[in-house]
Amino acid sequence: MPRRPLPRFASVDALRGLTVAAMLLVNNPGDWGHVYAPLQHAQWHGCTPTDLVFPFFLFVVGVSIALGLVPRVESGGDPRALQHGVLVRALRIIALGLALHLLAWWTLELAHYRPWGVLQRIGICFLVVGSLALYTRARTQGYLLAALLLGYWALLAAGGSVAPWHNLASRVDTVLLGPLLYQYDAASGRGHDPEGLVSTLGAIATTLLGLCAGRWLRAGRIGRLCLVGIAALALGAFWAQAVPFNKQLWTSPYVLWTGGWAMLALAAAYVLVDRRGWPALGRRFGVNAIAAYAGSGAMVYLLVAIGWWEPIYRVGFAAWMTPRFGPYVPSLAFAIAFVAFWWGVVYVMDRRGWYLKI
Repeated sequence: MPRRPLPRFASVDALRGLTVAAMLLVNNPGDWGHVYAPLQHAQWHGCTPTDLVFPFFLFVVGVSIALGLVPRVESGGDPRALQHGVLVRALRIIALGLALHLLAWWTLELAHYRPWGVLQRIGICFLVVGSLALYTRARTQGYLLAALLLGYWALLAAGGSVAPWHNLASRVDTVLLGPLLYQYDAASGRGHDPEGLVSTLGAIATTLLGLCAGRWLRAGRIGRLCLVGIAALALGAFWAQAVPFNKQLWTSPYVLWTGGWAMLALAAAYVLVDRRGWPALGRRFGVNAIAAYAGSGAMVYLLVAIGWWEPIYRVGFAAWMTPRFGPYVPSLAFAIAFVAFWWGVVYVMDRRGWYLKI
């Protein structure tokens, strides 16, 4: 008997797609020296609108697991076969991230190859939370989420500092990979990677929060989704008085703060798109999220390598915009044009039924 297709929430595709579009926007300004403050990451402690983007994506990964994988378990699917599928997909995402960094290292002639990265973190979180979805109950997942938040907080506290370079996450990552990290100071022997191993514990908590939210969405418990979202914001803000919001360390208060906003955004998207029939803005990015992210990254590396990136910005934007509007407007306009170009790419892919599945 053929497997019945699972119902698809257009709101989830839309939220995922808007998140990917935001990733492309903040990652590709025309001039990194002239970026509006809300479109920059906090330098260390703090949380700007840009610092919400990656947690939103991981949160939606968890929601998608709840909507796509959990129903197959509940309908009698073989956990071993499903686990194999989770493992294969996770390894493909990680391999794509490694290949993308290999391309950057080769084309941009970087000083070293960097193993950690955004796609690698997505793959690890998908593997861990997908496995938990297969073999644990909802209540157990809630306990694990609480244990992870408290345990990671205790782990960082035991390290004695959350300062740059000196925190436990950076020290462990330095021991493991040293010069291959995103930042490395040869003189002091200290390194740091914002997508390193230890801080992935916080990212897993974000994905697990998305798994819980996806269960409530699937059950139509939007009121609970909103209440828990508000509670997460309040608890995160309170906890941040002791442990600051920090994306690079993915601290526990940061998990709750960003997760709370993600829950409210998911609830709003569901009500507006799935219930009231509003257009699912961002859906085309959402159904080809990995293609847009990886493809745009490869495009940037190649354009920089052949020397076209800077002239495109200078001639197409900066030369005539800067005298009229100052340097910030052309930088933002370039980023918007970059997103618009990739919207065109995913639009054509969607119209032709081309979807990159890995």
